[in-house]
Amino acid sequence: MSEAGGPLVVLVGPMGVGKSTVGELLAARLNVPYRDTDADIVEAEGRPIAEIFVDEGEAHFRELERQAVRAALAAHPGVLALGGGAVMDDGTRAALAGLPVVYLSMKVTEAIKRVGLNTARPLLAVNPRQQWKQLMESRRHLYTEVAHAVVETDDRTPEEVAQAVLDALELKEA
Repeated sequence: MSEAGGPLVVLVGPMGVGKSTVGELLAARLNVPYRDTDADIVEAEGRPIAEIFVDEGEAHFRELERQAVRAALAAHPGVLALGGGAVMDDGTRAALAGLPVVYLSMKVTEAIKRVGLNTARPLLAVNPRQQWKQLMESRRHLYTEVAHAVVETDDRTPEEVAQAVLDALELKEA
């Protein structure tokens, strides 16, 4: 656990940046559990996030996300990855204060390569490049606000990003 209590590492950043891949690598290297709040929501609801968006709308999904993040921050001692939009909530940002949060960042060209035209990502259903740019314009300052450190992911392997996170937080492998 971190000195302030809660997760040892919290990863934030846009969809497709590699939070899950890097999070799993970090958890293995630190010998702690990995948890993803998007996966928590899918498990609890028994359906994909895209279906939740379509059936109940973004506001309902954001409430589920707020609940999932609060539960995970309170109970998870390992590496935690938050959904790309989790930082939009004031309460979530307040709850992240003092925690070892790392913002994984990437440029739009890299995002399009990684995310592509994935229709499972409801916020990118129409004109993915423009949508991603707009999402980042509205969220970048929020990612930066909550971050203890920023780690660039462009032109780096997941292993290199994981090492950069360990270095940024001054964590040693278990």
